[in-house]
Amino acid sequence: MSAAPYTLPGRVVRFGEAVSLRIQLRGVVVGLILVAVVLALSVFAIGTGEFAIPPGTVVSTLLGGGDPGSAFIVRELRLPRVVCALLVGAALGVSGAVFQSLTRNPLGSPDIVGFPQGAAVGALIVITILSGSGAAITVGALAGGVLTAFSVYLLAFKRGGTSGFRIVLIGIAISYLLVSVIDYLLARARIEDAQEATRWLLGSLNGRTWEDVTPLAISLAVLVPLAIPAARALRALELGDDSAHALGLRVERSRLGLVALAVGLVSVTTVAVGPIGFIALTAPQIARRVARTAGLPLVSSALMGAALTLASDIAAQRLVPDRALPVGVMTGLFGGVYLAWLLTMEWRKGRG
Repeated sequence: MSAAPYTLPGRVVRFGEAVSLRIQLRGVVVGLILVAVVLALSVFAIGTGEFAIPPGTVVSTLLGGGDPGSAFIVRELRLPRVVCALLVGAALGVSGAVFQSLTRNPLGSPDIVGFPQGAAVGALIVITILSGSGAAITVGALAGGVLTAFSVYLLAFKRGGTSGFRIVLIGIAISYLLVSVIDYLLARARIEDAQEATRWLLGSLNGRTWEDVTPLAISLAVLVPLAIPAARALRALELGDDSAHALGLRVERSRLGLVALAVGLVSVTTVAVGPIGFIALTAPQIARRVARTAGLPLVSSALMGAALTLASDIAAQRLVPDRALPVGVMTGLFGGVYLAWLLTMEWRKGRG
């Protein structure tokens, strides 16, 4: 028996269409709320510190007004850090959503399967062995992330293609291997290089300027739009490889392209601020639960990632008043608690 139709102005809407419409409207509302949260956190982050600035003055200064002193503090000292946090969080949120949709696994996050660790190894080789700096570290981190992704994909591939389950398991094993390599590189390095590498490995937004934001923004302006056409492939792959084939999707080619996109986003953020853990894991899952969607919404994941990263950075700066902590410390604390909760829920679901 088909669902009875009912009338909306201009057309007849059936029950299934109404449910879909409600889901879409909820997604829009959640997105608008997240935008408001991100804006509020940004104003708060810019206005607080050793020299407090009222929210109204912050907004006025951002819009081009304000006195010269406030303008310098807002635009030159604090705004670059906030923009960097938002860009990094959004990129990690999209990367996590892509990879978790690809693997159909809530644990299928880039930072769980070793991509940031690979980028870190590449950067550490440049810092501790080659004594490089600047652009050389960037190249090393990008190369490390790409090689790690290629290794995971190659080891997970077998006749007939890959599977999300194999990618996650092999990625976890490689991530532990890379952690050992990181420890070895730190142990053999000179004390000065080890200190510099350790600060970078913690993931920090301290001292970020527009010179740091510009290359990050340019890279994300190229990579993030690629996630828009990728959404169709993700929805098809979430149905399973057979269904994706039936829909005309080239599964392995699409999967490889999506892995490359996720790795690119993670590697770019790792180069900019160092490894920031757990944002890629938590942001898409929280966004899905808030939006109550079956899949992982890319836009909401990006906004949630931006909000979580900025909120973590605010907490890192305020937790110890006389010494700002690296943002990676706070995201690790939050992510560890969330991961324990997620594993507990998955275990209970499996047991049930």
